[in-house]
This record gives sequence, structure tokens and C-alpha cells, in this order.
Amino acid sequence: MRWVEFIAFYVILPVVLAVAMPHHWFFPVLFAMTAAGAWLLTRTQGFSWAELRGGWRGLDWRLLAGFGVLTAVVSTAIVEAFVPGQFLGLVRHNPAFFAVIVVLYPILSALPQEVLFRVLYFRRYGAMLPKGAAGLVLNGVVFSLAHLMFWSWVVSLMTFVGGIIFAWAYEWRGSFALASALHAVAGWILFGVGLGAFFYLGDVVRPF
Repeated sequence: MRWVEFIAFYVILPVVLAVAMPHHWFFPVLFAMTAAGAWLLTRTQGFSWAELRGGWRGLDWRLLAGFGVLTAVVSTAIVEAFVPGQFLGLVRHNPAFFAVIVVLYPILSALPQEVLFRVLYFRRYGAMLPKGAAGLVLNGVVFSLAHLMFWSWVVSLMTFVGGIIFAWAYEWRGSFALASALHAVAGWILFGVGLGAFFYLGDVVRPF
């Protein structure tokens, strides 16, 4: 049954949503999946929500800063290569909306996704999945597949790499807080630099 859950939740559902889901359903579906994932976590032996409370005060700010710089460099290169007109577009043309993203993205997007793709993934299904580096790569694949709905190789590649990094932070560094913070920093930079053309507008821009 765990395998049935895993395949349904992390493979079948993302493919169905990519094919059939209107993009404006993204957040309602994310919240519904988070609720379902939270329910599954409550049924996972040995898991306690208290595990997610720690680590916030001891975040590695040098690691976050380094990750932020690297993400900014890569994101800028991608924007300049594929959608140069979008560079800093949101910051320049709609700074109020970007400010809303800065405030709400960590809460409404990064945290729910980390619960689903790191906590649920490793705590409920980790025992039956590959360990070590292979496990991190598989998590990256699953996380990338969850973003298939945007129909962009840019999104697929960046979420694959991001998934590996966030999985490393959660599973190897043992920090849900660090994984969530890295995810939030990535989101801020992606939208700020201009990659929202891929992550927010979805298939309006298709660099295939």
C-alpha cells in the first residue's frame, strides 16, 4: 500500500494535473495535497510535528547567502539567454506584487512543498526508497515531475537541482528549517530576477 500511495501521490497525480489542471488551480491543489500529506503524516509511525519546530534560530546564514548568490547568477544567465526582456521585470514594473511574494511565498508555497516533498517523502516512504546520493537524486526527479504542469525544461531542470539541494538540507543536514529557508530564498530570487516568466506564467513561455 505504501508503494501505491507513493506512485499515486508523486507520479500519477502530477502527470494528471499537468495534462488536465488549469493553472489557476495551482494553489488550491497544492493546499489540498498538503492537507492530504499532513493526514498521511499523522498516520506515519514515529512522526511528530514537533520535529519541524527546531532549527530556525540556528540557520546557516553563510550557506543561505552562498546559495542565494549562486542561484542569482544561474537565474540571471537563464533569463538573459531566453527571456532578456523579463530581467528584473517584476521588481521594476510591479514592486508591490514582488513584496507580496517575498512575504507570502515562504508560507504559502515553500513550506507546503517542503512538507510534501521532503518530510512526507522521507518519513513515510524513505525506508523503501534508495539511500544516499541516489535517494537525493530520486527526490529531485519527483520534485521536478511535480512541476511538469509548467511545461518548461527550464522549470524541470531547476526544480530537479533544487529538489536535490532541499533534500540534502532535510535528509543529510537533518533540518526542515534549512530546507524551507533555501526553498524560500530560491523562490525570491527566481521571481525577482525574472524567471517568473516560467514559474508563474507557466506555458505562456515555452522555450522548447
